[in-house]
Amino acid sequence: MKADRVRKVADLANRRTRERFGRFLIEGPQSVREAVTWMPDSVRDLYVQAADGPDGPRIAGETLTSIVERSQEHRIYVHPASEAVMRRISPDCQGIAAVGDADAVRATAQGTQLPEKPFVAAFWQVRDPGNAGTVIRAADAAGCDAVVFVDDCVDMLNPKVIRATAGSLFHIPVMTMGVDEFFGWAGEKVLRTIAADVYGTDGREPRELPEALRDQDLAGVGKAVIFGNEARGLEPGLLGRCDDIVRIPLYGKAESLNLATSAAIMLMSMAMSSHIGTM
Repeated sequence: MKADRVRKVADLANRRTRERFGRFLIEGPQSVREAVTWMPDSVRDLYVQAADGPDGPRIAGETLTSIVERSQEHRIYVHPASEAVMRRISPDCQGIAAVGDADAVRATAQGTQLPEKPFVAAFWQVRDPGNAGTVIRAADAAGCDAVVFVDDCVDMLNPKVIRATAGSLFHIPVMTMGVDEFFGWAGEKVLRTIAADVYGTDGREPRELPEALRDQDLAGVGKAVIFGNEARGLEPGLLGRCDDIVRIPLYGKAESLNLATSAAIMLMSMAMSSHIGTM
């Protein structure tokens, strides 16, 4: 395999390279499998560890073989590669990696038809790739219809983000918007905007989550729950634009929960409440 091609694939770990070529890197069996299964039109090339055999390259293991077989249903080009080449592409790829088309992923997200009363998770200025991937995974598990990254967030196509989603990036539309664009979009979709925040603002205390779950005003309406930056939470100006402020009650001595935990608890609580007919 040509060294220049391998270098270009490996360089997709760099944001500037991703933006220049409109491509991104998908690492590892789980993420590659979900991309091939749920968003095959976004996968341009597949690289898989293989050894020379009497009848040609032999793919390393049943898991990788099954992903390659599935990829052929969509005529994705497969590049067999040595273990050394796969390590050069990514030390975290576990024998398989894919090159994705950034425009195809964004177009799929933008073209998604949301239900009449969608359930949306939004994240303002999330910066840590691991957190960003984990909250996408939490939103997927909670059955959210979309995720929105608001304002200056980490690149959703960062390989660390994709790895942390465990494939959820290819299950749920993830969009990026500015603050004004997000609130305008929420208004067009008739979404009740709910800020997840511990402290609220002067003169506006947040409601406890159990109380909010019992509120008939939230029953049967479209909702967008917005979470803040890992270190600073949500700014007062943002809180003032939201229809509601809700916090997760803490029963022990911890002052707060981290972003990923908060998102998982609040989104899953709302999802479970809606599924048992109390919202």
